[in-house]
Amino acid sequence: MSKKIQAIYLWWHKPVVDRELLQSLPNLKVIANSGVGMEHLDLKLVASFGVRMANAPRAVSSSTADTGMALLRASARRLVEGYHVAISPSVEHCDADFLGVEVTGATLGIIGMGSIGYKIALRAKAFEMNILYHNRTRRKEQEEQAVGATYCERKENLLQQADFVMVVVSLTPQTHKLIGKRELELMKPTATLINISRGAVVDQEALVTALQTGVIRAAALDVTYPEPLPRDHTLLKLKNVIITPHLGIKTDKATYMITEEAVENILAALHGLPMPSKVLPS
Repeated sequence: MSKKIQAIYLWWHKPVVDRELLQSLPNLKVIANSGVGMEHLDLKLVASFGVRMANAPRAVSSSTADTGMALLRASARRLVEGYHVAISPSVEHCDADFLGVEVTGATLGIIGMGSIGYKIALRAKAFEMNILYHNRTRRKEQEEQAVGATYCERKENLLQQADFVMVVVSLTPQTHKLIGKRELELMKPTATLINISRGAVVDQEALVTALQTGVIRAAALDVTYPEPLPRDHTLLKLKNVIITPHLGIKTDKATYMITEEAVENILAALHGLPMPSKVLPS
């Protein structure tokens, strides 16, 4: 079958695309990925075989933004802790000091203002949040005005002001451990870190220390490294952390749309047409 295969649709990083696989598929023309992140592919290696690549940014942006806001709100109001209190057989009353923090009127700092980051800003505006953002390139003025977002050229300025910091960047060598000890110490002690990008964007050991020592109030993570975490990992034992199993795009509608976008890119490549979501080696 190897000579007949012209396209690969990657689902959850499978199959593994390495030199051996590429050499075994002489007529391969395109690889379409089920999601935005491409860190599991050696883009330069793939391109060296004359194979085109595409991801699915349009399909995943809304569902991932929804996940980010869900984590923000759940952490702010301590919903997971509250659930366990509510169902505990030994609880006769809820402590009066079981307090969360307000979302309305709070300041949200978005690191990474691509399609997902912008949709998070749209949702945050509906919660009357003040929105700061840091991005490699500044958004157009009308786009900023539409969501009431203020650009921070330096992420340090954002970190110092935000009540909630949402990380929405691709994992690259430049963003590996983008949020480390220094960045966490710049945040308010009342602030919450939300990561919906990739686990390795945050220095997990530094995060554990920050959560244990009160450097920041809380964290909400849809991604970790590895996934899942070892069952004895300290993050799993902390009450001021919410961890979900990479749920960002896991809805029935998003799954269908991802497949549609992949097929659209594959058909374009096979017919020699421009791919809507083409990815170039950096």
